[in-house]
Amino acid sequence: MILGIVGCYFFIPTIREFMDTAWSVLTSDDEQHIQEWVSGFGWLGPILLILAMVVQMFLIVIPTIALMVVSILAYGPIWGSVIVLMAVFAASSVGYFIGRYLGKNFITKLLGEKTENKITKFIESYGSWAVIITRLNPLLSNDAISFIAGLLKMGYWKFIGATMVGILPLTVFIAILGKYTEQLKTGLLWGSILSLSIFICYVLLKKYIIIADDHSLIE
Repeated sequence: MILGIVGCYFFIPTIREFMDTAWSVLTSDDEQHIQEWVSGFGWLGPILLILAMVVQMFLIVIPTIALMVVSILAYGPIWGSVIVLMAVFAASSVGYFIGRYLGKNFITKLLGEKTENKITKFIESYGSWAVIITRLNPLLSNDAISFIAGLLKMGYWKFIGATMVGILPLTVFIAILGKYTEQLKTGLLWGSILSLSIFICYVLLKKYIIIADDHSLIE
């Protein structure tokens, strides 16, 4: 896939021009330019954003959070949020089924053994909560967890349900602050810290309960 895209870039001028323009626009801080460029595709715009969300799982050229902001800037807080949720649903589903049906060797080559082992232990320890906290926190690896959830054969609807529960608050937050770039950056940082803090408290509480139960059994 990567070789095909690179080949198209170098040998097909129209694709090279489109990709150069897309990169220039999507990585700029010019909100009006982003909105006009994406909106210019008409009904194809949402489809392109959804496809971009799927493709970025493999290329990691533009982070998921940037595509979420672009969608909301281009289509407004309501329809932009709907597109974001559809895109996350589609990308997560693709990642899940790739992990489920292409197997461990492929995922290890894609993510690296170290990353795979870390996320595997994370999901095995916390199940749906691992998915929720990863979706909620933009600093964590959203895409990798989809592959590993499929690899571990977590129930599909359980995985998708946890994904949507985690991504919904983040989407609403971006929809509210999407037009205020500096406030959004600060908010995402503090939101990430808060969500991690809540999760750490949950982990400590869970361990405390387990230890307390063990003591009660011994007594």
